[in-house]
Amino acid sequence: MRAPAHRRIAGRLLIATHNPGKLGEMRELLAPYKIDAISASDMGLPEPDESGTSFRANARIKAEAAAKAADLPAFADDSGLVVDALGGAPGIYSARWAEPDKNFLAAMETIEQQLREAGATSPAQRTAHFVSALCVAWPDGHVEEFEARVDGTIVWPPRGDKGFGYDPVFLPDGHARTFGEMPSGEKHGLPPKGKGLSHRARAFLKLAEACFE
Repeated sequence: MRAPAHRRIAGRLLIATHNPGKLGEMRELLAPYKIDAISASDMGLPEPDESGTSFRANARIKAEAAAKAADLPAFADDSGLVVDALGGAPGIYSARWAEPDKNFLAAMETIEQQLREAGATSPAQRTAHFVSALCVAWPDGHVEEFEARVDGTIVWPPRGDKGFGYDPVFLPDGHARTFGEMPSGEKHGLPPKGKGLSHRARAFLKLAEACFE
């Protein structure tokens, strides 16, 4: 049976996030496609309860809530850091580990403390990956979903002041610099100029191939 055709994205698109770092990355990814992007925070939309049990479920919750509230197609990401030695934590709770004041330095310190308590001191014991699930939802209920990951290692102490969240402790495989040390073009720049390295860029490439003309 033939797979159903993907729906194309054109015109105005609501970015369903209140996270300024994530919003900046999404705007950069969308820029080449001449999409009129506005954010949920610009429109004063409330943040829905992320009650899903997976990245994909939470991305869908955010996209569908925003599409319904604004009567516009809405684009949402749910992403996080998965640390193997911690049983996959912080995972879908990555933002919550930073507490309401978004103290990611404290969250990174918690990860390091738990890794040490687990005896994970060598790079081979400190493997991790970032996951990004993207969802575009339309007011009529149609959704498009895409997911990707990037593998790496947790380093300590944190390195670099670029990016956001856990970027300073994440060293992607095959690279000498953490996400926190990489300029935005290196971290999530898209081909032909960039390599689409980050989890969000990789998921976005799948979305762009399916939904942009």
